[in-house]
Amino acid sequence: MSSTQGMTASRQFKKLLLSEQLEFICEAHNGLSAKIVQEAGFRGIWASGLSISAQFGVRDNNEASWTQVLEVLEFMSDATTIPILLDGDTGYGNFNNMQRLVRKLEQRKISAVCIEDKLFPKTNSFIKGGAQPMADMQEFCGKIKAGKDAQTDPDFCIIARVESFICGWGLAEALRRAEAYHQAGADGILIHSALSVPDEILVFKQEWGNRCPVVIVPTKYYATPTDVFRQHGISMVIWANHMLRSSVSAMQKTARTLKEDEQLLSIEDKVVPVSEIFRLQNAEELQDAEDLYLPKGAEGTAAIVLAASRGKELGELTEQQPKTMVKIQGTPILSHIVDAYNAVGIKDIVVVRGYKKEAVNLPNLTYVDNDDFADTGELDSLLKALRSRKGPAQNTIISYGDVLFNKYIPQSLCQETDDCVIFVDSNWQEQSSYARLGGFTECTIPNSRKAFNAKIYLKQLGNNIPKESIHGVWMGFLKVSPIAASHITGVIAELLANPANRKAGIPQLLQELLKRQYPVRVLYTAGHWLDINSLDDVVQAGNF
Repeated sequence: MSSTQGMTASRQFKKLLLSEQLEFICEAHNGLSAKIVQEAGFRGIWASGLSISAQFGVRDNNEASWTQVLEVLEFMSDATTIPILLDGDTGYGNFNNMQRLVRKLEQRKISAVCIEDKLFPKTNSFIKGGAQPMADMQEFCGKIKAGKDAQTDPDFCIIARVESFICGWGLAEALRRAEAYHQAGADGILIHSALSVPDEILVFKQEWGNRCPVVIVPTKYYATPTDVFRQHGISMVIWANHMLRSSVSAMQKTARTLKEDEQLLSIEDKVVPVSEIFRLQNAEELQDAEDLYLPKGAEGTAAIVLAASRGKELGELTEQQPKTMVKIQGTPILSHIVDAYNAVGIKDIVVVRGYKKEAVNLPNLTYVDNDDFADTGELDSLLKALRSRKGPAQNTIISYGDVLFNKYIPQSLCQETDDCVIFVDSNWQEQSSYARLGGFTECTIPNSRKAFNAKIYLKQLGNNIPKESIHGVWMGFLKVSPIAASHITGVIAELLANPANRKAGIPQLLQELLKRQYPVRVLYTAGHWLDINSLDDVVQAGNF
């Protein structure tokens, strides 16, 4: 069991800072790099001001506002569980700004902040450091005290960064300021140097002793063996900007290769697969959450669209194309149907085509051809589609290629667990003609408040039901479970064995299921669909 399990991030950081052994933290500049640092095994993160400003494409001169830095920190904090030490520049202002900064960092579960004794707006320490003015020591002490007074988490740490060596003030000033900051409440001292050797740092540590933890950033004196830092009792080493710098070199190389080669073969094996990005983004967690919170059923559902007929009733519009390819607001009817299915997550769509089949050529669909469309009916097309299905069994929604519908229709069908489900429009008296779709329905109860939570089933379907018994009109949608799909495949084959049923449609199938006492569940609605069966319907569809 980890010794930090159950600890807050701030408590973890304080434990690192006070550790008797040398500890290391590594730079990160966004959520992705922070997660990579944690996965590498580091127990802490340095949120570098240089790196965060660089990933924005701006200078390390407080050109990125402190609220923009906070937003980056929030993503970093959300992506990790290890403590984050913010490179807080000069505290982004005076003591008042410092207090607000500490409160905002604690809200985002940032464990510590490091502030440096220079003037706002700051300039990076490695750019003409000797010419940079230092902050007034007493004013900086007040900033530290203000930050400590503002914190509510007793483990939140403030690290005071002493810039005396950077600005050319020497050892005596470094020690004087470090002592003042320590007395003001700083939890640790970061002593900085721009030399390529660690001499200034080591002399400071010898004089400073063990008054409080000392943190270093060996970016310039990188050739120094790490054991030297251990021997001198340094508490923490910050690898300050190497994640950013390594990513820049990799991106530059990739960009040059892509520009020169104009193809991906040169680089594909040298970059991580997209699946690794998904893993770092925790995409699997989202999949689990979708299973938990999204409406059930759409995932793993297929659709069959019957679109083999011409649609002679539309005249010249279907001389060179089937009805399903007639355009509504510039887009084929079939595209509208596919979009409605896609909107609820149904991507596995089989389209049965026949008349002018070469005109039905939308992408990302599976096509089954009924070359006997002129002499056969819907059941023949449906049987071909059902028999074409490969892979694991799944729920299937069957619909027509000339019926527009709201995504509410397939979404509701997906959520039902019954083996065989249809949709019925109870607003039938305002509709004109439904003979083609199989006509009217009588159900176990009519659509009413009483029917809201009831399970309703089909009693009869057809155009000869007495008016007083009509509860609605079938809308042309049928959802079948894998068990039901297997069952109706057999029923259709039996029906088509009789030559008299060669042109039979789905209404005959539903009637046969009722005759065999196979339950057909009914869902009621009022509207949400449009059967395109005339030129007037085409015009009306433009406003659907």
